[in-house]
Amino acid sequence: MVTFALMDSITQIVLGAACGEIALGKKIGNKAILFGAIGGTIPDLDVIIGSLYYANEIDSLAFHRGFMHSIFFAVLGALFFGFISSKAYDYGALRKGTTNVKDWIWLFFLSIFTHPILDSFTPYGTQLFLPFSDYRVAFNNISVADPIYTLPFLICIIVAMFFNRKNPTRRKWTKAGLYISSVYMIFTIGNKLYVDTVFESSFKKANINYNRISAQPTILNNLLWYAVAEADTSYHVTFYSIFDKDSIQPTFISIPKNHKLVDVNHPDLKTLRWFSKNFYTLAVSKTSDLFIYKDLRYPLLNPSDPNSSLFRFGLVKEGSRWNTKNLTQQRFKESNMQDFAKELLNRTFRDF
Repeated sequence: MVTFALMDSITQIVLGAACGEIALGKKIGNKAILFGAIGGTIPDLDVIIGSLYYANEIDSLAFHRGFMHSIFFAVLGALFFGFISSKAYDYGALRKGTTNVKDWIWLFFLSIFTHPILDSFTPYGTQLFLPFSDYRVAFNNISVADPIYTLPFLICIIVAMFFNRKNPTRRKWTKAGLYISSVYMIFTIGNKLYVDTVFESSFKKANINYNRISAQPTILNNLLWYAVAEADTSYHVTFYSIFDKDSIQPTFISIPKNHKLVDVNHPDLKTLRWFSKNFYTLAVSKTSDLFIYKDLRYPLLNPSDPNSSLFRFGLVKEGSRWNTKNLTQQRFKESNMQDFAKELLNRTFRDF
């Protein structure tokens, strides 16, 4: 999980750095890349702020990708950080007059605003419209960490840094990174539209009646996809690789909802349900007195094991409130990552 979070952070840093270069690169060179990278990191500081401000993990979870990931915050943050940076930078004989406050506001708006926009393409969910709406935007077309998006972009920005700020080649490398990553993003959107039709046809062929369906790529790639369909008393999940010879999937795993194990209308559990868009199942831990809350929007670690949910929480009652113990990190520690990678690779290239 640390690896995935690091990849996500690097992606946002690279995108922010490119925005900094576009906004102020011609005037201040690599310092624009640095400030853009800082701007691209600002929204994710809500993880630290939430953990410090909230004692309850459910509150902290709901705070992430909340207000600091909204369009409204992008505007406020651009004005605030832009004004401060302008005053701090425009000091001394060498720097005086080289930039203006509009330059800095534009830099921070681009770097902060593009962060939640990029996040919106991932399955996690981003509250773009706070404080007016808490709707979580999630287009589900790209994994939260995808090296094919990030690495070429990163290489282009690194190369650009070696050219003088007035050299046109510098801007060409920056644009190349933006173009390559954008073309790949468009590919993932097309892939998502195609895969959705595959899953819908597969469920129909299997005579599985469902109320709604959600599909997304598995971690670190856009080749192997996962879908979860909600029926009345259970969920049905399956996988599809773009290398599969048969576009109709014959294998499904059924997972009972078990929503009656606890009072799911408790305010804290309502928050968890909202977070997971009501794609969740409950279970009783075999090793402790915890109830296990599994977010089924995220793929199974093992495509053939219904108990291998990636995103899971232990529910702990503390007085009148529920709190969570994040079991995802523990799940990765218990799992052999080589076996996990092997399972996904085998499933991806099964028919290749």
